[in-house]
Amino acid sequence: MKIASFLLSGFLLSAHALAGLTGQVRIDGSSTVFPISEAVAEEFQKANAGVKVTVAQSGTGGGFKKFVANEIDISDASRTIKKEEAEAAEKAKILWTEVPVAYDGITVVINPKNTWVKSLTIEQLKKIWEPESKVKTWKDVDASWPDSKIKLYGPGADSGTFDYFTEHVNGKAKAIRPDFTASEDDNVLVKGVAGDKDALGYFGIAYYEANSKKVKSVAVAGTDGKFVSPTVETVKDGTYPISRPLFIYVNHASLAKPEVSSFVNYYLTNAKKLVAETGYVPMTEAQYKAGLAKIAAVKK
Repeated sequence: MKIASFLLSGFLLSAHALAGLTGQVRIDGSSTVFPISEAVAEEFQKANAGVKVTVAQSGTGGGFKKFVANEIDISDASRTIKKEEAEAAEKAKILWTEVPVAYDGITVVINPKNTWVKSLTIEQLKKIWEPESKVKTWKDVDASWPDSKIKLYGPGADSGTFDYFTEHVNGKAKAIRPDFTASEDDNVLVKGVAGDKDALGYFGIAYYEANSKKVKSVAVAGTDGKFVSPTVETVKDGTYPISRPLFIYVNHASLAKPEVSSFVNYYLTNAKKLVAETGYVPMTEAQYKAGLAKIAAVKK
């Protein structure tokens, strides 16, 4: 009787599992959006144990390459899709929908032992980072600063943060000096800046918030000439000069799978709370509802 009861119990448990969602959701792309998608994935899987959600971070460009190759369901992006990427998707017959999920402020950071830099202008950032930069030391930026060599850290060429920063600061995407330490992993950048008194780097605000005891943020001058520090408030109201939206791109064919459709709906329904918890700036309820409407329209 005990064996029969055990078998019956096992059968009921198996039947219950079969009645729930199963399958896999594959996500890759921006290292900036990664913490958000990872947080959503963790919470979603708690309620849907039969679904495996994998979240990787090969950079926005790397994510789009996999997206176009139909290797992933969702591409995390810290910039909008480029013309050539959209054309490649069209050629591969990949239909997609772009959905904004958060706001981010690209944070310029220095080592906590750096006592001379309090703020920087866009012009000074360009002087440091432009392709033909003559800046070798801090003194080359400001005559009152030390004559010590600047060590630069920044995202790699596949990063949307790299594209946005170079376009906004240097005037052209991917236009940058070659002699800096690049990585698609923002944790590597944090470690680099935290370990060198003369280091300067940049990455998304959430990585700064998570590592504010290891690195120090720098205020940046806005269009009105006033220096603004990167905070949730200044990113939200647009006064911080290096702010931008973050996105997910969803494959229409993937939306036909219940697990992907449910995940995307869960993402947008819970984004406001989870975006805030990961250190980024949530969008409005109306914007998330608009995203849900876009997804619902695809599924019809």
